[in-house]
Amino acid sequence: MNGDGSVATGLPWVVHCDGSAMPNPGRMGIGAVITAPDGSRHTLSQATHAIGCNNEAELLALTAALHALRDKGATAVLAYSDNSTLVEQLAAPGARPIERMAPLFDDARALLGSFAQARVQWIPRHRNGEADALARAALGFGPKPPPRHGKKKRR
Repeated sequence: MNGDGSVATGLPWVVHCDGSAMPNPGRMGIGAVITAPDGSRHTLSQATHAIGCNNEAELLALTAALHALRDKGATAVLAYSDNSTLVEQLAAPGARPIERMAPLFDDARALLGSFAQARVQWIPRHRNGEADALARAALGFGPKPPPRHGKKKRR
């Protein structure tokens, strides 16, 4: 460990991030679970003062987590999101998002570029439950109920 609590290693910090808008569009909450290379975990859960949609909240969650990682001295980041639009847009350097979201994508790309190694990867929603619960909690909502599996019986 460095004196500031950051880990001096090439191993990536792992981020699971999620955003929520209630209603959609509406108030936005962001959540992230940040795991350091040494296994220590940090969480982020806050409401924003802006109104926006779920995609905007997802981007704000990612950028907030990336800012926190820069403050901790991280050099390598692997970020997971269950938002395929966010992941696809960030993977394609020339991709043009919806105009009102372009500044958010520009900010996220700039932050990602400030790390020696950074990657954003899609994961299924059920594997991002803790970050989703943190985003919802920031808005005063409980976690989503688990999905119901199984076939409905015909009558």
